[in-house]
Amino acid sequence: MNKIICIASAAIMLSACSSLKLTESGEKVRVLDPAEVSSCKNLGRTNTSVTDKVIFERPADAVAEELQIVARNSAARMGGDTIVPLTVIEEGQQTFVVYKCVNPDG
Repeated sequence: MNKIICIASAAIMLSACSSLKLTESGEKVRVLDPAEVSSCKNLGRTNTSVTDKVIFERPADAVAEELQIVARNSAARMGGDTIVPLTVIEEGQQTFVVYKCVNPDG
């Protein structure tokens, strides 16, 4: 019985990871530190969330990677080309600031 539960859990986790894809425009969005965006235009914030538990805690690095995928895609839709994490990851949620750094006035 435990073996079935482990296999089912692994399948659910793998399917959840594969459903998040970086869009073509999201691929162009960079993740920078606050010190690197001083000359950029602030476009606002994006709040991201992903599942952090599927029966048990998901690996922190997988959750962080998925949050960045969601944030990069969102930033691209907002016209941004850069994101900076504003908050730490908590319960599968994180807020990012969206910037336009390439030609910020245009």
